[in-house]
Amino acid sequence: MPTAPSLLEERSGATGSANGSTLTARVEVPSVATPSATALSATAPDIVRPSVTKLKPYVPGKPIEEVKRELGLPEDFTIYKLASNENVLGPSPHAIEAINRVAGETWLYPDDTCFDLKNALASFWNLSPDHFIVGNGSDEIIHFLSLALLDGDDEVIFADPSFVQYKAAAMMADCAFRAVPLTADMRHDLKAMRAAVNERTKLIFIANPNNPTGTVVTRQEFEALLDGLPPRAVVVLDQAYLEYVEDMNSPRGIEYIHEHNVVVLQTFSKAYALAGLRCGYGIARPELTGYLQQVRGPFNVNMLAQAAAIASLQDTAQVDRAQSVNREGKNYFYTSFDEMGLTYAPTEANFVLVDTGLPSKDVFQELLKRGVIVRTGDPFGMPTWLRVTIGTPEMNERFISSLRAILSG
Repeated sequence: MPTAPSLLEERSGATGSANGSTLTARVEVPSVATPSATALSATAPDIVRPSVTKLKPYVPGKPIEEVKRELGLPEDFTIYKLASNENVLGPSPHAIEAINRVAGETWLYPDDTCFDLKNALASFWNLSPDHFIVGNGSDEIIHFLSLALLDGDDEVIFADPSFVQYKAAAMMADCAFRAVPLTADMRHDLKAMRAAVNERTKLIFIANPNNPTGTVVTRQEFEALLDGLPPRAVVVLDQAYLEYVEDMNSPRGIEYIHEHNVVVLQTFSKAYALAGLRCGYGIARPELTGYLQQVRGPFNVNMLAQAAAIASLQDTAQVDRAQSVNREGKNYFYTSFDEMGLTYAPTEANFVLVDTGLPSKDVFQELLKRGVIVRTGDPFGMPTWLRVTIGTPEMNERFISSLRAILSG
């Protein structure tokens, strides 16, 4: 069983020529000292919110073309990207058909209200359209939550390690935050998170399954967290990988939205394979989604994404295909890691976190040379771990054979 571990515009006289003589028009301007470029750079922190200077930009998985450029690899060299937890099977054929159908209409602004998509979601989840807020990826819903709910005196609670945008949401709002360590088996410590709640707590983020570990919480643990929470505390259950979960004792967020301050996050980027279109949504009581709507910018979800999302919901076999390939690949990884004597976290998502026993940056670079892109554990404070997306059999075999060669070398 695995264990854890330009403002500078110079104003000058206008000059010109008439009948061979030079004319100069004197322009009277206030005497203003012109700062040097160095001075401007030095004063930048004075014009930027202090919390912003502390933020670290999100670092995505390396794109395939970037790897080819960096390593000087030929164009026809096959590289498998197993770094960003995308669905390697690609989108539903119905989604592609929908994209092609509306592509000629992209000179128009999209439907600002996402009317058709919300109604499709309402039918899918057996709720009303008012229960939904749609975003440019579920990440944008996290941003809406920060804008609508957080003030400087509030606190945010999340697990460590977990999805980095939870911490970013707190920092952007100048809020205090509590990063609660995972348990020894790499799961959310909901008991410790509940103990961290106080009168300032406003948002509690729970990624279920968690990223980067792929682990889930139980219904009993989740309900114990909800029990007696202060009315001002909102629990955000991020279910980006819900479609891959096989543990039926893991909570489903919509069961709790009516009686509790629970906001559920879902996305079309993972199992539905629409990561390139950026479409996610939140589910909550209408009074909560109403406040999130008030901070939403106009036309935030493009028409291609809306059309593809609706078509994906109608393809009942899309998730079945993703689950089948994921289950097969997960078991292959487990068997291979066991044979290599490697520790890993059992996953309920479409990725596995594995301890290589070596600096993950070095293993990462060696994998790149062999045409495999993964993620290192360094951003999560896990310097010997790798997170690898479960791919097709061919992709998985390339990763495992490459990893064996690196570790044996």
